[in-house]
Amino acid sequence: MAEPSQEEILELIWTLDEESGKVERDTLIKKIHLPIAEQILDTLISEDYVTISDNEVALTKKGIANARLIIRRHRLAERLLNDVLDVKEDVMDSSACKFEHILDEEVTASICTLLGHPVTCPHGKAIPAGECCEKANKEIRPVVMPLSDLKSGDDAKIAYIVTKYHGRLDRLSSMGLLPGVQIHLHQRQPTYVIQMGETQIALDTAIARDVYVRLV
Repeated sequence: MAEPSQEEILELIWTLDEESGKVERDTLIKKIHLPIAEQILDTLISEDYVTISDNEVALTKKGIANARLIIRRHRLAERLLNDVLDVKEDVMDSSACKFEHILDEEVTASICTLLGHPVTCPHGKAIPAGECCEKANKEIRPVVMPLSDLKSGDDAKIAYIVTKYHGRLDRLSSMGLLPGVQIHLHQRQPTYVIQMGETQIALDTAIARDVYVRLV
């Protein structure tokens, strides 16, 4: 696996190629913003991550495999920060950059599953699929889904809550709707009625869409 500084360059090459279909060496060096950019690029070439021909930079098969994992970790981290943690846009990317270097494949797959195997990042760019996504695509129902997708009679456990309205989040928390709590869906119409222990709660559709659950 490449070092963190090398990973940043592999990620940049992938992104530039994604945007324009071509990566020129001079353009890449200017965008790297590292004092030893040329030395790192030379190392990537010597270790068979990258090739350069006629000033055009391209990822090798080894480089594509590594860059794909880096991009996947980064964009899943962005989704986690945006969708679940409600991190502001101006710090989301820098935080995702830190995440991508410490996530291993098992944790990455867990985050992907938690988020319901998203296909794009918050900026609309594609998230490379992992083995967990391929497995989920073969299943009839996703592992994690909005409460509104449950069928009457389903038992589920709350995975996370996504809402831009803090008042709504406070209200749900006060009712005991928290990650890890098990629920049973009694009915879908005219409102969603869920059972938590001895308590029944009615939810409108907008709120039911904000609560993500995992079937049990």
